[in-house]
Amino acid sequence: MLERFYPDRETESAYTINYQELYEKGYRGVIFDIDNTLVPHGAPADEKAVLFFRNLREIGLQTVLLSNNKEPRVKGFADAVGTGYLFKAGKPGRRGYEKAMEVMGTVPESTFFVGDQLFTDVWGAKKAGIFTWLVKPIHPKEEIQIVLKRCLERIVLYFYHRTPPSSGPRCRGGKSGDSKK
Repeated sequence: MLERFYPDRETESAYTINYQELYEKGYRGVIFDIDNTLVPHGAPADEKAVLFFRNLREIGLQTVLLSNNKEPRVKGFADAVGTGYLFKAGKPGRRGYEKAMEVMGTVPESTFFVGDQLFTDVWGAKKAGIFTWLVKPIHPKEEIQIVLKRCLERIVLYFYHRTPPSSGPRCRGGKSGDSKK
């Protein structure tokens, strides 16, 4: 029952995933959450994020930001890093993820998602058939509804870490070699 919320992989940060290796394995598109995945909640794009997205383009990956936030927040960040975006995405509904793949010209088998929340980010991507990476939140300051969800996430992650993987290894560290096996 809890498995529907389990990420496919888990790592310390969106910035430590080996995107080159994933590209070599056939992935062509990455959907990102913004807040507490790429920057602290509400923060603008910083130089690290700008260089990160430039590197992803150089690798050959398509990118889209998928956020439940309003357009001014999402557009400002997307414009700064040079990527497409979808706002008020309705995560964990499937439609936002499907629209993001349409924008990138990818399919679930060539797309992966990177986010910090199980019940919106990971669950939604899994419902859309997309490979998922769960990252640790960048900053502890969050809105109250997210703080409450984090309590439930801890329960799910407790069982996730105790359950032997049913199909291949699960990466839990933040090494740059983390990837789909």
